[in-house]
Amino acid sequence: QVQLVETGGGLVQPGGSLTLSCVASGSIFSVGDMGWYRQAPGEQRVMVDTISKGDRTNYAESGKGRFDISRDNAKNKISVQMDSLKPEDTAVYFCYADVVTRGKNCMDYWGNGTLVTVSA
Repeated sequence: QVQLVETGGGLVQPGGSLTLSCVASGSIFSVGDMGWYRQAPGEQRVMVDTISKGDRTNYAESGKGRFDISRDNAKNKISVQMDSLKPEDTAVYFCYADVVTRGKNCMDYWGNGTLVTVSA
């Protein structure tokens, strides 16, 4: 079994910053791409940013220039520093990972999400 655990969500004022982190653990052989997706109330889940094992990054237009994703392969961990947060960033943020399990199954895994609320 593989688990993704997100931390760092909370309440922040507009213009403030938060850093989210996600650690993958369990029956892992290797971890490929990881990233963050978010789902606002009444909206579909959308990609925020992704990062490959080789640190190649991809950002949705919404976060470009404000969000910075990083990765620690040794810890199967990613983080995203989110600056200049806006009320529109309010959402549940989900960690995503492409994982090869010890049983050599390639699967997509999701965390349970962490809530980010941007409000004055």
